[in-house]
Amino acid sequence: MKAFSDKNATPQPTGDPRIKKPLLRRGASGPAVIELQKLLLHYEVLSTSPDGLFDKKVEAAVKAFQHRVFLKKDGIVGALTWQALYTGVPLNMPTLQRGSQGEAVITLQTVLQGVSFFRGEINGKFCLDTDAAVRAFQKRYGLVPDGIVGLYTWLALSKVPH
Repeated sequence: MKAFSDKNATPQPTGDPRIKKPLLRRGASGPAVIELQKLLLHYEVLSTSPDGLFDKKVEAAVKAFQHRVFLKKDGIVGALTWQALYTGVPLNMPTLQRGSQGEAVITLQTVLQGVSFFRGEINGKFCLDTDAAVRAFQKRYGLVPDGIVGLYTWLALSKVPH
């Protein structure tokens, strides 16, 4: 099996202009909602059959999917959520490595702690303990353990419970 590295990974898309879908939120109905429901079923965040009605259950499923791919959990299906639904890839996540700081590092540390790779303080600073946790996670999930969190690592992180 080939291990993937984030070192030279292509930058992540910020939205595919070819995907032209309507903005959907609770109360919407019709064919676009049926399409949304089928995608949510595919990702196993919705368990009811598509009926074309964007209700509380669909909104909760959208929020669960948004959480999984590190998008704002607002329950509204806009361009980024549609893009993530079609690609299955987290969008707009920065490449992180030692020295990185901020909210994305907090997200990273939280997810790694949730799957028992990180035992340090969640502080938003990508230091030695975060680097070691990232490398262990990458090795476990068949990635090159280089300590760089890019497209492939974010994708793997999106597939673990968090």
